[in-house]
Amino acid sequence: MSQNERINIAVLTSGGDAPGMNAAVRAVVRTALTRGVDAYAIMDGYRGMIEGGDNIRKMDWESVGGILQLGGTVIGTARCDEFRTREGRRKAAHSLIQNDIDRLVVIGGNGSLTGANIFRQEWPDLLSELVDQEVISQEAAQAHPNLFIVGLAGSIDNDMFGTDMTIGADTALHRITEAIDALSSTAASHNRTFVVEVMGRHCGYLALMGGIATGADWVLIPENPPEEEDWEGEMCRALKSGREVGRQHSIVVIAEGAHDRFGKPITSEYTKQVLEERLGEEVRITILGHVQRGGAPSAFDRYLGTVQGYSAVEDLLKSKPDQEPQLVGIRQHGVVRSSLMECVAQTQEVARVIQAQDFETALRMRGGSFAESYRIFRTILRSHPNPPETGQRRLRLAIMHAGGLSPGMNTAVRAAVRLGMDKGHTLLAIRRGFHGLIDGDISELGWMSVSGWVSKGGAGLGTSRHIPAGRDFYSIAKNLESYEVDGLLIIGGWAGYQGAYQLFKRRNDYPSFNIPIICLPASIDNNLPGSELSIGADTALNNIVTNVDKIKQSAVASRRCFVVEVMGRDCGYLALLSGLATGAEKAYLPEEEITLAELQRDAADLIAGFKGGKRLGLMIRNEKAGGLYDITFMSTLFEQDGGGLFDVRQAILGHIQQGGSPSPFDRIQATRLASQSIEFLLSEVDKPVLAAAAIGLKGGEIQFTSIYDFPRLIEPGFQRAKEQWWLKLRPIAATMDQTPGAE
Repeated sequence: MSQNERINIAVLTSGGDAPGMNAAVRAVVRTALTRGVDAYAIMDGYRGMIEGGDNIRKMDWESVGGILQLGGTVIGTARCDEFRTREGRRKAAHSLIQNDIDRLVVIGGNGSLTGANIFRQEWPDLLSELVDQEVISQEAAQAHPNLFIVGLAGSIDNDMFGTDMTIGADTALHRITEAIDALSSTAASHNRTFVVEVMGRHCGYLALMGGIATGADWVLIPENPPEEEDWEGEMCRALKSGREVGRQHSIVVIAEGAHDRFGKPITSEYTKQVLEERLGEEVRITILGHVQRGGAPSAFDRYLGTVQGYSAVEDLLKSKPDQEPQLVGIRQHGVVRSSLMECVAQTQEVARVIQAQDFETALRMRGGSFAESYRIFRTILRSHPNPPETGQRRLRLAIMHAGGLSPGMNTAVRAAVRLGMDKGHTLLAIRRGFHGLIDGDISELGWMSVSGWVSKGGAGLGTSRHIPAGRDFYSIAKNLESYEVDGLLIIGGWAGYQGAYQLFKRRNDYPSFNIPIICLPASIDNNLPGSELSIGADTALNNIVTNVDKIKQSAVASRRCFVVEVMGRDCGYLALLSGLATGAEKAYLPEEEITLAELQRDAADLIAGFKGGKRLGLMIRNEKAGGLYDITFMSTLFEQDGGGLFDVRQAILGHIQQGGSPSPFDRIQATRLASQSIEFLLSEVDKPVLAAAAIGLKGGEIQFTSIYDFPRLIEPGFQRAKEQWWLKLRPIAATMDQTPGAE
């Protein structure tokens, strides 16, 4: 390849740092190297580009080893006023030309991406000026007539159009949730109120979702200020009402950009003063600040940075001179491309609309799920339900679990109970899964009986994997009739779906089965048809990633390979996604046949890596992958073939994957799905043919799938769906495989 034909790609991070940026940098470098392209990192953002020299560094495979689990950005970031000037951009162009770079991946927020586009537009003129000043040759300018740019949105605020999530937002939500969970216990001990301020100058995403995920008592966001002129009075009445029914503490979450309907800022200090004066309580302020940016990135942000970094390189290699710069985002679990400047313009428009006090438009521009989440929050924060409407039919809706334990089950029950009661209906608890429905272990739930359940792991109603059969159906029919159940919500996994299908099939035999039934997917295995994600899978994934990070630290101390076994039964979701998020060399899936020859090749790759200087090997396997080639066999094979070059240890993570508090994502999605499930039951109850369905997230939207189709949608002989969207991530995982280097 001649000098003029060389393709070099550079990556930079600019503006505020965001957890997950390192995953994106790693993906850009390794994808470029895999495609035979040289990769460069520009240190300290645009400032490093202007200064050039050692700030533009050629990267190899090992350069980005061991950075997935690190917060911040290892290549640095800085705000650079000089880049705002033409002279600064001319210096930056000179630095790039010196390194034959004309393709950039820019990871940052609104301002960083806007600056990148201006730089791209000026590029030909900047090179002409450098030629005129005899700084570069005409040949060098002709070799790089265009600058190609792909943008990745890195911002904890989640305020960028063109993507459902920005890099860093999920981790920031983890920090907020962890902090408020911790504050809640000390607040309850002293019967205190805490005012918690979170980031978000023009976007209330973190405040609203943090409020939903922690069961906060009040939230103030820029997009929808309090409607009442005396909003302070309304807030105080709500908090006082909560204390009167037994709440031991109160949490108010404020976005840093919150204001009233007249544009007057609402500060945490003012809110504290109002609460102390009107309620006579002790109030404490906690401003979370930059802790929201810090720490190890969540599993999702590692995944997000990886798939977007991979796609950015693919796009740059196919870019054409007349092509508009693109923002690579994620929507409906798939990578999407949008016009970079259209996304920037839309993002800036929301801030303008808020400043113009057009709050209805601002809320609408955030999307339907944002407005829906705000409506749900306003209902479940209350201390008691609205009274039933005069003359309305009061339904009796039952809730139960079935299948394995999944974090987020309690969150879903809490939302379903409160949203159902708020519409004037009676909610019943069926305990111990189908065992409880068979034995008549059924009781009425109250509004405060689910208080505090939003953050609790486990399953307060109990669960079991029992699937009804034989005489069970007679007992179930009798109890449904005896307790006058008008609708049934099953929050659970495979056993819940199979049980619902069995009830649906026997409607002609048992008239009491002829009620609307809805299954809400809750399974860490993420193996259910009709939904791309199940409640609990995100928590399990984060549990795996956290523990594998610790395992990797222990392994680096000596030359060691770990074979880690994760759950999933017949579905390899946890294995593949945790492999992507932890930098594993290989993920073994039950969907793929594993041969002895393949394992021997993997052992040979490990040997080559350790001979090349690596100190750590990591293999992740699903609990059912490989058949007879179990974890003991794999570990023994790798150690035997290694011949003393490295030792091998195995780690079966087991039920730790089901434990702990649910992740913010699982709490939020459990709340949304429970809300729609209650709406489904209410809408179906008066129809001539009553539906039995499964609710789920498909294509980024909430959709319903008939239980009648359950057998058609599953893989015969296996506990998994036929269609599994995440399998398309295998090429990305293969690209990230660290054959030549160390993680």
